[in-house]
Amino acid sequence: MLHFLKNKYFITIVFFLTTILFFDRYDVFSQLDLRKQLFKLQKEKNYYQKEIKNNNEQLHELRTNPENLEQFAREHYLMKKQNEDVFVIVNDSLLED
Repeated sequence: MLHFLKNKYFITIVFFLTTILFFDRYDVFSQLDLRKQLFKLQKEKNYYQKEIKNNNEQLHELRTNPENLEQFAREHYLMKKQNEDVFVIVNDSLLED
């Protein structure tokens, strides 16, 4: 009944499998962690590719439409014309965070 335990091939295969599955540098648990990292990095890559596409579209709009460029400069850099005054209104709910 337990004659397969005395078989040297069986013992070698079991030893090899346990070494590969648990004690190797790239064991099963490491592979699972690497796979999770891969999926996370792929999600980040997709997010950044979408952001790059959106930024390129905005840049194209700013370069082709002077009204958009003026609005962008006024909103982000507080630029103004020579005879204008700029009033900055800060939302208090943003400061509480």
